[in-house]
Amino acid sequence: MFARSTTLHGKSENIDAGIRFVENEVRPIMDGIEGCMGLSWLVECKSGQAMLTSSWATDEAMMASDDQLRAVRERGREIFGGSMQVDEWEISVMHRTDHGESCRVTWAQGDVDAMIDVYRYNAMPSIEQIPGFCGTSLMVNRSSGICCVTTTYANQEALEASREMAETIRSRSVEQAGMEVLDVREFDLTYAHLHVPELV
Repeated sequence: MFARSTTLHGKSENIDAGIRFVENEVRPIMDGIEGCMGLSWLVECKSGQAMLTSSWATDEAMMASDDQLRAVRERGREIFGGSMQVDEWEISVMHRTDHGESCRVTWAQGDVDAMIDVYRYNAMPSIEQIPGFCGTSLMVNRSSGICCVTTTYANQEALEASREMAETIRSRSVEQAGMEVLDVREFDLTYAHLHVPELV
C-alpha cells in the first residue's frame, strides 16, 4: 500500500473554505480514480496548516494519478493562500480500532527498516494502551529516510492527556531505531475515509 500526502501551509481564516473544497471537489475526483483507496484530511486551525493524504493500492496507480491531480493540488494551494509540499510514502503499518477526532503526527529521519521494526514490535503495543487510542499508522519514504507516524485519539481531551506518555514512547523508539525527530504536530481529523487494510 502507498500514500501521497499534500501539506498546505495556509491561513487560518481559509480553513473552512479548504474543508468545503475537499468535501465537494476533491473527494468526488478521487473516488473516480482507479487504485485510490480513500482519503484522510487533517487540519490545524490555529496555524492554518492542513494535510490531505490519499492512499493507493499500488505504487503504479499512485504515479499514474499525479498528472490528473496536479491542478487539484494547485487549486487547494490557492484556496489556503500559502505554500504546499507533496510527499509520497510506502504504508508500512496500519492499525485502527475505531475512528477518532484528533491526532498527533510525528516526522523522523534515519534508518527506515530499523524504525519499522521498532514501531511494529515495541512502540505500537505501548501506544495501544494509551486511553482514548483509536488507531496508528507508519508511512516511510525510503529515498529520504523520513518516516511519518500518525496516531489518532477519540477526542481532543484524550489527545492532550496522551502527550506525556506519547513523548516517553517516542523518545525511546527513536533512540532504539537511531532516528532523529524532525517535527511533531497535532491536528483535528476532519475527514477519514480510508480503505487501507490492517498492516501489522
